Amino acid sequence: MSQSSPLSRVKEKFGGKDKLVDQIVGLLGSTGDEPKDELRKRLLGAANRKLIRLHDVATGLKQHGGHDKLADAAAAGLGRAKDKDYVQKLSTYSAGRLLDMVRVAERHKNGGAAKAAAAPARAARAAAKSAEKSAAKAKAPKAAAKKATTKRA
Repeated sequence: MSQSSPLSRVKEKFGGKDKLVDQIVGLLGSTGDEPKDELRKRLLGAANRKLIRLHDVATGLKQHGGHDKLADAAAAGLGRAKDKDYVQKLSTYSAGRLLDMVRVAERHKNGGAAKAAAAPARAARAAAKSAEKSAAKAKAPKAAAKKATTKRA
Protein backbone atom coordinates (compact mmCIF):
# COMPACT_ATOMS: atom_id res chain seq x y z
CA MET A 1 0.00 0.00 0.00
CA SER A 2 1.81 3.06 -1.24
CA GLN A 3 0.96 6.55 -0.12
CA SER A 4 0.24 9.20 -2.70
CA SER A 5 2.58 12.14 -3.11
CA PRO A 6 1.95 15.38 -1.20
CA LEU A 7 1.15 17.21 -4.45
CA SER A 8 -1.55 14.70 -5.39
CA ARG A 9 -2.99 14.83 -1.86
CA VAL A 10 -3.15 18.64 -2.02
CA LYS A 11 -4.86 18.57 -5.40
CA GLU A 12 -7.28 15.81 -4.34
CA LYS A 13 -8.23 17.16 -0.92
CA PHE A 14 -8.09 20.92 -1.41
CA GLY A 15 -8.17 21.51 -5.16
CA GLY A 16 -4.74 23.14 -5.34
CA LYS A 17 -2.04 24.84 -3.35
CA ASP A 18 -3.70 28.28 -3.51
CA LYS A 19 -6.89 27.00 -1.92
CA LEU A 20 -4.96 25.15 0.79
CA VAL A 21 -2.95 28.28 1.62
CA ASP A 22 -6.18 30.31 1.78
CA GLN A 23 -7.66 27.81 4.23
CA ILE A 24 -4.56 27.89 6.43
CA VAL A 25 -4.51 31.70 6.44
CA GLY A 26 -8.21 31.69 7.36
CA LEU A 27 -7.60 29.27 10.23
CA LEU A 28 -4.55 31.08 11.58
CA GLY A 29 -5.59 34.66 10.95
CA SER A 30 -2.85 37.25 11.23
CA THR A 31 0.05 36.08 13.34
CA GLY A 32 1.08 39.05 15.47
CA ASP A 33 3.40 41.27 13.44
CA GLU A 34 2.78 39.72 10.04
CA PRO A 35 -0.26 40.73 7.96
CA LYS A 36 -2.29 38.09 6.14
CA ASP A 37 -0.91 39.02 2.71
CA GLU A 38 2.69 38.47 3.76
CA LEU A 39 1.77 35.22 5.49
CA ARG A 40 0.04 34.04 2.33
CA LYS A 41 3.10 34.85 0.19
CA ARG A 42 5.37 33.01 2.60
CA LEU A 43 3.10 29.95 2.70
CA LEU A 44 2.90 29.77 -1.08
CA GLY A 45 6.66 29.12 -1.09
CA ALA A 46 6.41 26.29 1.44
CA ALA A 47 6.43 22.61 0.55
CA ASN A 48 3.12 20.79 0.10
CA ARG A 49 3.91 18.33 2.88
CA LYS A 50 4.52 21.17 5.32
CA LEU A 51 1.29 22.86 4.25
CA ILE A 52 -0.67 19.67 4.88
CA ARG A 53 0.89 19.42 8.35
CA LEU A 54 0.13 23.10 9.07
CA HIS A 55 -3.49 22.57 8.04
CA ASP A 56 -3.81 19.55 10.34
CA VAL A 57 -2.30 21.47 13.26
CA ALA A 58 -4.43 24.56 12.67
CA THR A 59 -7.59 22.45 12.39
CA GLY A 60 -6.76 20.53 15.58
CA LEU A 61 -6.00 23.77 17.39
CA LYS A 62 -9.36 25.18 16.37
CA GLN A 63 -11.17 21.99 17.42
CA HIS A 64 -9.66 22.12 20.90
CA GLY A 65 -10.56 25.76 21.31
CA GLY A 66 -7.17 27.43 21.35
CA HIS A 67 -3.66 26.99 22.61
CA ASP A 68 -4.42 27.14 26.33
CA LYS A 69 -7.22 24.58 26.13
CA LEU A 70 -4.96 22.35 24.04
CA ALA A 71 -2.32 22.53 26.79
CA ASP A 72 -4.99 21.61 29.36
CA ALA A 73 -6.11 18.67 27.22
CA ALA A 74 -2.52 17.45 26.86
CA ALA A 75 -1.99 17.61 30.63
CA ALA A 76 -5.28 15.81 31.25
CA GLY A 77 -4.33 13.12 28.72
CA LEU A 78 -1.08 12.56 30.60
CA GLY A 79 -2.89 12.45 33.95
CA ARG A 80 -1.36 15.67 35.26
CA ALA A 81 -4.23 18.11 34.86
CA LYS A 82 -4.04 19.29 38.49
CA ASP A 83 -0.33 20.13 38.29
CA LYS A 84 -0.50 23.85 37.48
CA ASP A 85 3.26 24.23 36.98
CA TYR A 86 3.24 21.42 34.44
CA VAL A 87 0.28 22.93 32.59
CA GLN A 88 2.08 26.26 32.53
CA LYS A 89 5.19 24.59 31.09
CA LEU A 90 3.05 22.84 28.46
CA SER A 91 1.58 26.18 27.42
CA THR A 92 5.07 27.21 26.23
CA TYR A 93 5.14 24.30 23.76
CA SER A 94 4.13 24.75 20.13
CA ALA A 95 0.64 23.86 18.99
CA GLY A 96 1.98 20.99 16.88
CA ARG A 97 3.80 19.45 19.81
CA LEU A 98 0.77 19.76 22.07
CA LEU A 99 -1.48 18.24 19.43
CA ASP A 100 0.91 15.30 19.06
CA MET A 101 0.90 14.82 22.84
CA VAL A 102 -2.91 14.76 22.89
CA ARG A 103 -3.02 12.24 20.04
CA VAL A 104 -0.52 9.96 21.74
CA ALA A 105 -2.45 10.12 25.01
CA GLU A 106 -5.68 9.22 23.20
CA ARG A 107 -3.95 6.35 21.42
CA HIS A 108 -2.64 5.02 24.73
CA LYS A 109 -6.11 5.17 26.25
CA ASN A 110 -7.65 3.35 23.29
CA GLY A 111 -4.70 0.99 22.92
CA GLY A 112 -4.91 -0.05 26.55
CA ALA A 113 -8.54 -1.02 26.12
CA ALA A 114 -7.73 -2.94 22.94
CA LYS A 115 -4.86 -4.74 24.66
CA ALA A 116 -7.10 -5.67 27.59
CA ALA A 117 -9.72 -7.05 25.22
CA ALA A 118 -7.10 -8.98 23.27
CA ALA A 119 -5.46 -10.45 26.39
CA PRO A 120 -7.86 -13.42 26.79
CA ALA A 121 -7.44 -14.36 23.14
CA ARG A 122 -3.66 -14.07 23.46
CA ALA A 123 -3.74 -16.25 26.59
CA ALA A 124 -5.85 -18.89 24.82
CA ARG A 125 -3.40 -18.98 21.90
CA ALA A 126 -0.48 -19.35 24.29
CA ALA A 127 -2.23 -22.18 26.16
CA ALA A 128 -2.96 -23.99 22.91
CA LYS A 129 0.64 -23.60 21.81
CA SER A 130 1.99 -24.95 25.10
CA ALA A 131 -0.44 -27.89 24.91
CA GLU A 132 0.89 -28.71 21.43
CA LYS A 133 4.45 -28.57 22.70
CA SER A 134 3.73 -30.84 25.67
CA ALA A 135 1.93 -33.31 23.42
CA ALA A 136 4.90 -33.33 21.06
CA LYS A 137 7.28 -33.91 23.98
CA ALA A 138 5.14 -36.78 25.25
CA LYS A 139 5.22 -38.49 21.84
CA ALA A 140 8.96 -37.93 21.38
CA PRO A 141 10.19 -40.28 24.19
CA LYS A 142 7.86 -43.06 23.04
CA ALA A 143 9.13 -42.76 19.48
CA ALA A 144 12.75 -42.73 20.67
CA ALA A 145 12.18 -45.82 22.83
CA LYS A 146 10.54 -47.61 19.92
CA LYS A 147 13.51 -46.88 17.68
CA ALA A 148 15.93 -48.14 20.32
CA THR A 149 14.07 -51.46 20.68
CA THR A 150 13.98 -52.02 16.93
CA LYS A 151 17.74 -51.42 16.59
CA ARG A 152 18.59 -54.00 19.30
CA ALA A 153 16.61 -56.78 17.70
